[in-house]
Amino acid sequence: MRIVSWNVNGLRACAKKGFLDFLNAKNIDVLCLQEVRAFPEQLTKEVLEPKGWHAVFSPAERPGYSGVAIYSKKKPTKTVDSLGVKKFDEEGRFLVAKFGRLSLASIYFPNGSGKDRDNSRVPYKLDFCDQVLKQIKQLEKTGPVLVTGDYNTAHHEIDIARPKSNKKSSGFLMVEREVLSNWEKEGWVDTFRSLHPGEPDHYTWWRQFGGMREANVGWRIDYIMASKSASKRIRDAFIWPEVMGSDHCPIGVDIE
Repeated sequence: MRIVSWNVNGLRACAKKGFLDFLNAKNIDVLCLQEVRAFPEQLTKEVLEPKGWHAVFSPAERPGYSGVAIYSKKKPTKTVDSLGVKKFDEEGRFLVAKFGRLSLASIYFPNGSGKDRDNSRVPYKLDFCDQVLKQIKQLEKTGPVLVTGDYNTAHHEIDIARPKSNKKSSGFLMVEREVLSNWEKEGWVDTFRSLHPGEPDHYTWWRQFGGMREANVGWRIDYIMASKSASKRIRDAFIWPEVMGSDHCPIGVDIE
């Protein structure tokens, strides 16, 4: 089973850059999207209901903002799109699809920068992370869990091209990085890093100016974290930097 996650930076824009071709060309079984930035009714029928796929959306209340989705070849047995907290649910950041005992989450974690790049949204981000962890711990009681998404955090120095100059930037603040460290202490596994330990220069997001992507000056901020039971089923974990269409690239895992 191949599970892929991608922050598309606007699904309507990505659809004009080959999204449907990508969907059907990579032997994907489940595709989790973040930053959809559209209400379902704003999408074309081809994108909303691709032939051979089931799609579930959790949009933000605010137009053109945030939003997550899950496309799957098999219909989920159950979906959940609420964390039970209004300030989080209204931003459309959380969606879980269950396939039998397997729970698969598509999550768009907040950027802590704030409008004025003053890190003013970091408290909101940390609260969101706490609520997500509570929710997925409950899911873990029912079976394996994979938490895919844009975490908006580079965990270690190896996960960012320029760590020294970004130590005061949201996305690489120690308090944000400690969230991922705490997840690992709880038994969650960074699927890519577990299979590619010590390998540098693997990134999933690049700034859209200055030739950053061409020079591979990026950040690894997209992850698939696995519960203990799910991690035992991972057979491969990968990043596809060659796939264009967004400022992020897709990531994925193959599981048995």
